[in-house]
Amino acid sequence: MTYRLATQEDCRLLADLNQQLLQDERHRNRFMTVPQLEERMYRFLTGEYRGVIFEHDGEVVAYALFQEHPEEIYLRQLFVARDRRRRGFGRQAVGFLRSDIWPRNKRLTVDVLVHNSVAVSFWRSVGFQDYLLGLEITPPAAA
Repeated sequence: MTYRLATQEDCRLLADLNQQLLQDERHRNRFMTVPQLEERMYRFLTGEYRGVIFEHDGEVVAYALFQEHPEEIYLRQLFVARDRRRRGFGRQAVGFLRSDIWPRNKRLTVDVLVHNSVAVSFWRSVGFQDYLLGLEITPPAAA
């Protein structure tokens, strides 16, 4: 597997993958359209976020989107293509991020939806530990 930093030209590709991620994790933003996600990805990449695209045999297998702070790396998104899961690509991607891209002296954080037990298990398996459980009350739907 190889990796490269994402550029603005990758926004459409990342938007397509991000839409799959949102659908798979049943995120409340899962109904955003690809053009909306493409615009959001453009804002991320031209702002404070960096993206990494992971490829295997010339095909995109995963991507990561993260933000670096003075004492922390916040991983906003990591997605492995649906047809490439359970082959070690996610674990390899985290390995590359930790060894080649992220400074070793910073705390690493990731948010996981509590109902996504597969993702929770994955993050624990690559070394992340439970730290925070965020709770919310959502407003009632508009009439």
